[in-house]
Amino acid sequence: MSLGCFQEEERDAAAVAFLKERCAEVVAPRINRSRMRQLTSLRGLLSGEPLTVPFFRHPSLAAAVTRWCATPPELVFVYSSSMAQYALRCSATARVMHFAELDSDKWRQYAQAGASGRIGGLFRRWIYGREAKRLLAFEDQVARTFDRSLVVSQVEKELFTQQIHGVVPDVLPNGVDVDHFSSGGDDRRHPQTAIFTGVMDYEPNVDGVCWFVAKCWPALRQRHPDAKLLIVGSNPTPQVTRLSGKDGVLVTGRVDTTPPYFDQASVAIAPLRMARGVQNKVLEAMSMSLPVVASPQASQGLGDVPTSSLCVAQGAAATIEGVNAWFADPARARRDGEAAGAWVRRSWRWERMYERLDEILTQLGVSLTQR
Repeated sequence: MSLGCFQEEERDAAAVAFLKERCAEVVAPRINRSRMRQLTSLRGLLSGEPLTVPFFRHPSLAAAVTRWCATPPELVFVYSSSMAQYALRCSATARVMHFAELDSDKWRQYAQAGASGRIGGLFRRWIYGREAKRLLAFEDQVARTFDRSLVVSQVEKELFTQQIHGVVPDVLPNGVDVDHFSSGGDDRRHPQTAIFTGVMDYEPNVDGVCWFVAKCWPALRQRHPDAKLLIVGSNPTPQVTRLSGKDGVLVTGRVDTTPPYFDQASVAIAPLRMARGVQNKVLEAMSMSLPVVASPQASQGLGDVPTSSLCVAQGAAATIEGVNAWFADPARARRDGEAAGAWVRRSWRWERMYERLDEILTQLGVSLTQR
């Protein structure tokens, strides 16, 4: 198996080394999200492409894929529509495109949110709207070129069939490493600590946690003066960093591993106002035996989640009450958290998703024997 991907920071080198032990070849050029790289993507304005496509274009990766496809492989598997550009002209016995979700709808949400708040500005609304339209056209092309399309939930499947007519994707949900995301116990747990996890320069995460701190956290601190909020994730923006050190808020930046931080909390939050797909932050928190307060956008696609363990909260008042209910009753928070952990272990283990993927590949005539 040959694998192409990107590295975004020095620490990714360890993951690439791990992959090289398991693949015939790994090509993983460095890419960063610097201002210069963002300006490079603007060439899409001249070519008519969605800006996402040139942003993730790299000559060494393109050359590697061309070389790998010189002899048509049995399977080409692509994750994320931005990477499909490398395989559009590649012949193979089977080509599978794992969209996860339609990225174009994320840009549509950004454009709508641009009417107010920190994403505001006429130019940004225009550029986000253009990206939504152009990226959807590209996703449509990809879906019609590949043999099979995959999405992560029934909700995403419904949106997909509405936006890309005549192509019906298969549902292949995300999974959770339940052995890694497993609570080490309550020794360090604080009964009035909430946690938010995620990459903290990702716009929906920044928007969601800043909204929570501004609109919900003051009321919770008034009711629970010792309450703490952990914001755990890499690359916090200046806006997020400024939240740290006051009113019980701690912004950690990147950490080696998140389970020890989950084990300090009594409840997890996912107050995303812009979201698509299944949110791993919700599943990982529940796997860590925490109840979760999440927006409707962050809750979609989870299926038969125990209602006692997930509070779906629309707006500030409902979010405050959801968190407060578990802050005020630590014993209930632990019971509901344990139920969440048991549910994830039943329904969201990666092994279940591997079995479903094997079924899809077998249908396409791909041999699953070890080489």
